[in-house]
Amino acid sequence: MKITVVGLGKIGLPLAVQYAKKSHTVFGADINEHTVGLVNSAIEPFPGEHLLREYLTEVSKAGLLTATTDTSEAVTRSEVVVVAVPLFIDQDAIPDFRAIESATEAIGKGLNSGTLVSFETTLPVGTTRDRLTPILEKQSGLKADEDFFVVFSPERVFTGRVFADLRKYPKLIGGIGEASATKAKEFYEAVLDFDPRNDLERPNGVWDLGGAEAAELAKLAETTYRDVNIGLANQFAKYANKIGVDIYKVIEACNSQPFSHIHQPGIAVGGHCIPVYPRLYLWNDPEATIVHAAREANASMPEHAVELLERELGPLAEKKIVILGAAYRGGVKEAAFSGVFPLVAALEKRGAQVKVHDPLYSVKELNLLGLKPFIQGGYADAAILQADHREYVTWSEQDLPGMKVLLDGRGIIDPISWPSVPVRRI
Repeated sequence: MKITVVGLGKIGLPLAVQYAKKSHTVFGADINEHTVGLVNSAIEPFPGEHLLREYLTEVSKAGLLTATTDTSEAVTRSEVVVVAVPLFIDQDAIPDFRAIESATEAIGKGLNSGTLVSFETTLPVGTTRDRLTPILEKQSGLKADEDFFVVFSPERVFTGRVFADLRKYPKLIGGIGEASATKAKEFYEAVLDFDPRNDLERPNGVWDLGGAEAAELAKLAETTYRDVNIGLANQFAKYANKIGVDIYKVIEACNSQPFSHIHQPGIAVGGHCIPVYPRLYLWNDPEATIVHAAREANASMPEHAVELLERELGPLAEKKIVILGAAYRGGVKEAAFSGVFPLVAALEKRGAQVKVHDPLYSVKELNLLGLKPFIQGGYADAAILQADHREYVTWSEQDLPGMKVLLDGRGIIDPISWPSVPVRRI
């Protein structure tokens, strides 16, 4: 097949490489000329994705993957179009559809009869059928589910292990009609391989959920579940702290039986997924009080962490505080919705002098994020571990001389390495 992947980000590029590895001809379309240039030079635009560099080199040498800024032209040469363009929300949690609508218009202008369009971007329920499909019809002059085919098929992968996750998890699809679902099932079975899963009630593979809305809801539901679960864990952690109980031992005990799956509490929930997708769900279902409460609970954790530090250290005015980790989670160079930003704001509001360290970011890159860099070995009155980078597990008092307290926001620090410094957990 000839396939166009629209959006060469941390999901789209690995998808394009995956399809090319299955010996299909792939055109990667992106509006960023720099990204397109890097891909055409077989250079990964972002670090950290396991095997991406090797696979990208392989498919580029074979002539199976080329990148372009002309989406419409690429679509004219393709039998399948996969869309991985991001959808953002504004400060009021309103979805901003401009990027994906613009991409959909470009796709529609190049759309041929018989082409399958699969949206993998996480979307509010009803978006594929009611908002995006009409754009394709208007721009192409063709009829959906008759002349061309449309499906929603959510990405379900984790940054850093995309290729492994593509094999591990069932590929969910939901067409706008039966013809679209049939085309999508044939496509994904041709570009993906699936590991056997004895824990599933039916074989791992392509699962048709019966409609685009069901597939859209499945993505929002599985991500919102995580946010709600973390919110519950954070509520338990706050109460356990009040009564002097180790919440980690409690959670371990609860999860020893099969009906409890309590997540771990933590200082912040970041990234493009968990802080965002529950809000996309709430856009459809604003009366979901449980989802509202969990989102508010998780958003309050950075402020709670600073309050804990204040109890240990006293007034924070003029205190030198270092935040360990600018990334939203360990091992990933991504600061979207990272807890570092509300932490800095809460500390500076109290008059603290705040600096940030992250092993994945250079001093220049931290400055570009609006953060003041901290150099390992410098003086600090206290530290807050925000991202669970594995490098911090090996740090000791020599790396942060003068410390009076270390607040471990991720539960990864061994207090034995800090014999003279009180280590506190969320």
